Amino acid sequence: MIRIPLDNLKQLLIESGLVKDVDFSSSQREAERTGRDVTEILVSRGFVTQEYLDQILSSYYHAPLANLVGEEISPDVLNIIPEDIARARNAVVFARDNDKLKVAVMDPSDLETIKFLEGYTQKQLMIYFATERDLQYAFSQYRKEILENFQRSLEDQMRYVNRMQLGQVSDLAKAATEVPIVAIVDNLISYGAALNATDIHIEVLADALLIRFRIDGILREVARLSVEIHPAIIARIKILSGMQIDEHAKPQDGRLKYKRGNEMFDIRVATMPTFYGEKITMRLLLAGAKPLSFAELGMTPDQVATIEKNIKKTFGMVLSTGPTSSGKTTTQYSILSFLNKPEVNIVTIEDPIEYELRFVNQTQVNVKAGITFASGLRAFLRHDPNIVMVGEIRDNETADIATNAALTGHLVLSTLHTNDASTAVPRLIDMGVPPFLVSATLNVIMAQRLVRKVCAECIESYTPEQTMEDSIREQLAVVAPDTAKSYKLPTILYHGKGCKACNWKGYLGRVAIFEILDVDADIRTYIANKDFTLDGLRKLMATKGMKTMFEDGLHKAEMGMTTLEEVFRVIRE
Repeated sequence: MIRIPLDNLKQLLIESGLVKDVDFSSSQREAERTGRDVTEILVSRGFVTQEYLDQILSSYYHAPLANLVGEEISPDVLNIIPEDIARARNAVVFARDNDKLKVAVMDPSDLETIKFLEGYTQKQLMIYFATERDLQYAFSQYRKEILENFQRSLEDQMRYVNRMQLGQVSDLAKAATEVPIVAIVDNLISYGAALNATDIHIEVLADALLIRFRIDGILREVARLSVEIHPAIIARIKILSGMQIDEHAKPQDGRLKYKRGNEMFDIRVATMPTFYGEKITMRLLLAGAKPLSFAELGMTPDQVATIEKNIKKTFGMVLSTGPTSSGKTTTQYSILSFLNKPEVNIVTIEDPIEYELRFVNQTQVNVKAGITFASGLRAFLRHDPNIVMVGEIRDNETADIATNAALTGHLVLSTLHTNDASTAVPRLIDMGVPPFLVSATLNVIMAQRLVRKVCAECIESYTPEQTMEDSIREQLAVVAPDTAKSYKLPTILYHGKGCKACNWKGYLGRVAIFEILDVDADIRTYIANKDFTLDGLRKLMATKGMKTMFEDGLHKAEMGMTTLEEVFRVIRE
């Protein structure tokens, strides 16, 4: 959080001419109500860019901008402050100047932190202002040492395991508490968190225990361990996440918390019996993460306008669709954040609760306690809600209750597993919702996928080969035939050549590509028609200028946000 008096910040921004007094005041009220920093609200509402705000804050603090992104920091210098202290204090040493140290901090006015670092390093410090992006880039440079430590620790722990002959231990509970097993599991989670992995997969093969992390949507193998430790590793994770360690024949679900520096992770754990033994998947969710603005999600101004028009309605249904891990829930939270006003009562039933939203009544699904999506939604309708979010519509009962809630004066947000926006309509009908109710209640349907973003530090242009146009036309012929006829390949596209910032992958982070079906009067009439067909709906969407996900992906590739290869990877049909 930026420690600058609000009156000073207000004066600086008003003098800049970018923010009016009334806009700052409304942003301040929203920040106080939702527990967020006013700068987050100002940026999300588009009053100022983050870059301009950084310049203003740098001037206010009388501290030069660190500009660390893209700069390699010597390990000897970086490790003057260990990573756990660096993350806890939001500060890194990035250079020496004779006997002085150049230190980048997020809050140059935090004298307590500066005094602590002076005492810790026993050096005179030169203070620079670091943006959050600067610090995250600097933190990523600890990864090389983390990898070396991770591999070295695994080797040491496996040698200890081999000496113990752990495979001969019959008591799983005892094996799970042995020091090397505890250390291995802790290292796996710590390493996954350090690499910003969203999922950790532990899979047993005939001759090895395979460890894979999903980073920016791609699974990567990080280790292979002795298959003998598989039962103890599984037992250890089950104990941590509150599962039955003696149950191996059926799937189980659990949760655990993990703290790394000043970051807390909520980890969702699932087990599944496989041919050679149980597989475990752990999903890492950063506790306290803030919802993104629509622009940060990747929506274009036209898409934002369509969404805002439909979510400002007092009733109806707003659906996000796509496969698992396509960012649907993140989009729903962004909508909730936009709608979170004092004059409305918002309730949610979720599995799991991924973001904590102040003044929103959030309930976790608990099947053992009888709280399902359907039962929770039915109960919440007795609590005078204006807006209801149902984590997922996955059965006929939930679909029926959600539809009737949307029909009776409630705005209902939810997610649905479908391939694209248009197929949400037959999916609801297949769940038993009559077509006339689907027609009457739907406001807007968003389909989305996540694509990796081109690394901003190593982006470069290139001239695409003509054969790429043939591939694009072939795909457009499936999803947008009219566009296929007129499509011309740009003379310049973009990709990342690879650098330290992106770990030489050419990509860093992810952004969504969208397909948004605005359910207007013509589409409502067509959905309720007895001659309704999916192809007919798609043709009607095309006549109204609605872009498919592939077209949105092409647009973002031409802008340099992602690559054509990424767009093809996630939605090729």
